[in-house]
Amino acid sequence: MEDKMVLMETFGGNNDITVDTTKSAIAKMIMRTEGYQTRVRKHIDDNYVEFMPNYTSPDTFLEESSTLINEVSDLLGSMGSEGRDALKEAGAELAKSKQDLREMLLGLRVSEHILKVDQLFQCVEEAKANKDCLIVLDLMSKLHGLIYGENTPDAMPQDIERVFCALDCYETIKVKYHVQAHLLQQNLQERFDRLVQFNCKTFPNSKCVTLLVSKDESQLQDIVMALFQERYNPAKLCLFLLENCIEPLIQRPMSVEYDEHAKHDSYIELKLSYSTKETETATLLHPNYQEVFKHFRQLLKTLQNINVCPHGEQYVFSIIGDHIKQRTLQLLVNECLMLAVPETMEEYQSSTLCTDVAQFEQQLADTYLINPEQDTALSEFVTNYHTYFRNRLAKRVLATAREIIQRDLQDMVQLAASDSAELVPFPRCMISKSALDFAKLMDRVLRQPSDKTDEVAPFSGIISILLNTYIVGVPKVHKKLLDSIPQQSALFYNNCMYLTHIVAKKSDAGFDSCPELIKLLQSTGNKQLRAQLNYQESILLEILSGFEFESPHSLGTGPLRLVRQCLRQLELLKNVWQQVLPAKVYNSSFCDLLHCFANELIQRVFSLRDISATMASELSDLIDVVLEKAPLLFEDPAEVLQVRCWFKLKQLRTMMNASLKEITELWCDGAGVLTANYKSNEVKHLIRALFQDTDRRAKAMAQIV
Repeated sequence: MEDKMVLMETFGGNNDITVDTTKSAIAKMIMRTEGYQTRVRKHIDDNYVEFMPNYTSPDTFLEESSTLINEVSDLLGSMGSEGRDALKEAGAELAKSKQDLREMLLGLRVSEHILKVDQLFQCVEEAKANKDCLIVLDLMSKLHGLIYGENTPDAMPQDIERVFCALDCYETIKVKYHVQAHLLQQNLQERFDRLVQFNCKTFPNSKCVTLLVSKDESQLQDIVMALFQERYNPAKLCLFLLENCIEPLIQRPMSVEYDEHAKHDSYIELKLSYSTKETETATLLHPNYQEVFKHFRQLLKTLQNINVCPHGEQYVFSIIGDHIKQRTLQLLVNECLMLAVPETMEEYQSSTLCTDVAQFEQQLADTYLINPEQDTALSEFVTNYHTYFRNRLAKRVLATAREIIQRDLQDMVQLAASDSAELVPFPRCMISKSALDFAKLMDRVLRQPSDKTDEVAPFSGIISILLNTYIVGVPKVHKKLLDSIPQQSALFYNNCMYLTHIVAKKSDAGFDSCPELIKLLQSTGNKQLRAQLNYQESILLEILSGFEFESPHSLGTGPLRLVRQCLRQLELLKNVWQQVLPAKVYNSSFCDLLHCFANELIQRVFSLRDISATMASELSDLIDVVLEKAPLLFEDPAEVLQVRCWFKLKQLRTMMNASLKEITELWCDGAGVLTANYKSNEVKHLIRALFQDTDRRAKAMAQIV
């Protein structure tokens, strides 16, 4: 105080200011400051260089520092105004004194800065002793600003920072700060681990996961707040929750026990028990989505007391969410919700899936685990729900259709026309049971009620896909049997015609491409049956390829044997087809086969250039066998008259037994019955082969024009 009065006497009042008085004041101030700095330096060296015991409080130094800084500032101010004229006289000498005074002021401020740091370190120790983690955290934040000079309220000016960072004690102060920060982090983690305990017991085929969360909400939230403010990395915590709780909760059935009064009512406990055995059956078992939501809510409820807000508006759950939400939402949609999409319209109309998902998404957003504006997986699921349902229904129906297609065509059932009251009933025949089941499947799809009152046949597109699947699938799956077994081809033909009949009946259901589907079904069935007929014709022609005459005068036994073999082949086919194909189709098919057989026989006869009377008689008998046996292939023998070359064959037999005159009469100048099936050159050929070259033959041939 005495020194303060000296300064006031020197520069106050009306006294003249001289260089000597100014220099004297500066010298006294420098002496006081140097003494102060010596004591401060010893205090700092003891604490941060020599690490000697030192019980001096920095508060004393800080108070003295503040007084000295104010006095030096006043002295500099007086020198800058009232002593301006005197300073001009002092020249360079006084200017140097002023610079010394400024450097002394900078040193004082650096000393004050170090003392503030030291004071904060002592405050940290006191707060740690009181276990006040939030105060410690705040003090450490202030220390960080004082030591590193960042843009904080406690940041130091650049000139002070320059000097401070060059001091020997600076590195020691930094080390001490990092040690304290590490101890703080370690202490917070230990206290957090006592308040929030995660345990996982692994057994050969199962796991038991236990979560214990303290009910001391105040202490827990202070620790969590401090821990997450101290740059805590929650990666390990998030990985535990994801791998041991969330993933199995979504993917596996589990037992969940929730206890709000665990450990003498001090903790909330959540215990999850589930199987880890990997089997084909286990992979097919998925919990119901409602159970998943329920268990997830219990998990959030268990952890809700740690959901504080350590950074602005960022909650702990949002920090955890940044690590787990992408995987969690992906699993929820793909391995839970997609499996919960209904497979029938009845289930679809009674389902509350969309409402439940929307409510669950809102709960996740309310707890800040997700940001609904960015994390839209659940809302997108709700938006696309109807599409998922249609796809799920189509997938299930197609899977059923493919299973039906794989069934044996030969497992058949008879359809009787009398069973139907339709104006144009489906004809009596046999169809595969699989075709009947396929038709029932289509009917079930078409009977699915629409979710829109103005929509007709909402699943007509699926019907088209089903029929195309049948058309393509059956010939591919049963190719070998269809190619080699006549009954299979007949059944497939009937199946296609039956499905055509069903589609035509359902045409009023309003689905598209009905005419195209009918044409495609008909052409597919006809193509398969035609292929089988061609195959049977090739068998008959192969048999007749050995049709040879033993001599020009005798037919021999070979031709008759081959003809009987062809008839037996047709008899076998009759036994297979007559009860399977509709009568009309059966008759048409056998007429085609008999035409092929009879026409080939006629061509064989016409290949002869010379037919003796004996051979003519034998040929007549041969043809009689065909004329006698062929009608028996039909339920109504008169159907044989529909064979295109039937009358031609009968007339050939007649000509084998006829005279020249009778043949010319049958021709009757081109107006006789022969002209219906024979050309003139064919009749002439037979006359040449049957009769010797005489005037009578020449005259008869002249009449055949």
